[in-house]
Amino acid sequence: MKFARSASRLLATAAAALAGAAAFAQPADYPNKAVRIVVPFAAGGPADNYARFMAQRLSAELKQPFVVDDKPGGGSIIGTDIVAKSAPDGYTLLMMSNTHTVNETLIPGKPFRLMDDFVGIAPVNYSDLMLVVHPSVPARTLPELVALAKAQPGKLNYASSGPGTPYHMAGELFKHLAGINVTHVPYKGSSGARTDVVGGQVQMMFDAVTTMSQMAKEGKVRALATSGATRNPVTPELPTVAEAGVPRYEATIWLGLMAPRGTPPEIINKLNAEVRKIVDQPDVKAAWARQGAVPMSMTVAEYDRYLRADIAKWAPLVKASGAKVD
Repeated sequence: MKFARSASRLLATAAAALAGAAAFAQPADYPNKAVRIVVPFAAGGPADNYARFMAQRLSAELKQPFVVDDKPGGGSIIGTDIVAKSAPDGYTLLMMSNTHTVNETLIPGKPFRLMDDFVGIAPVNYSDLMLVVHPSVPARTLPELVALAKAQPGKLNYASSGPGTPYHMAGELFKHLAGINVTHVPYKGSSGARTDVVGGQVQMMFDAVTTMSQMAKEGKVRALATSGATRNPVTPELPTVAEAGVPRYEATIWLGLMAPRGTPPEIINKLNAEVRKIVDQPDVKAAWARQGAVPMSMTVAEYDRYLRADIAKWAPLVKASGAKVD
């Protein structure tokens, strides 16, 4: 009898939990209130900028506010964990980047597992990175920079927006393939890193073409190369890192949206369709091309495979480079 009462209480609790889930998960009229997009990076960087762009377009399409909430820190861990612990109801989303796929190997002790605690909605875009140095650095080409670094091991510094970010891994991959020793200087966001490179406190960094190309044109930094497989259309005069003498080098920054695991599939599919509709628009493609960004359009299943493949891709590179969280 005692066992039966306990079993009944467990069943009642489970039924209540399911009823509660059904109460907040109402895909048919989603969204019926404001949706928060958490950006786990500092304001002013690509994730923040494109999150705001997507929020504006999604608000217009779905007739509810999509609000960007920057929660930087911990190499994206702080803001990401906020979303991981949020209700899986479609009203708290994550703007993520390949920082997250790198961190699966780089930071194994973080409080969440990307593919266990989140579900992919859709990718947004990708862009090349640009290797820049402060004008005081006596290197006008990438081979000259490599030679300088080899002549002064450990004396040159490179800035990044934090451990595991594309800027960090681009620098570590460059070190590994070029056979040089330069010191990583992590910041809490790309804005601080960018400011100190422009100010000369740090000698160099890899930064997104979308945010650094204008500063290079203004002479605030000296651009040496871009990080993609081919020359970037925004800066066709610059060679790629591989073309300039570091074979096999390729690194990009890409962005996408995820939601807490357990978010109803109907909501995920609806958001996927809306994001793809936005990134496939000709005016968006044209505007982003001028900035150096390329739209990415995938189904939910394709994006899931892409995320898992990117985690697998970076794992051996993280280990081979010796990159560690500082």
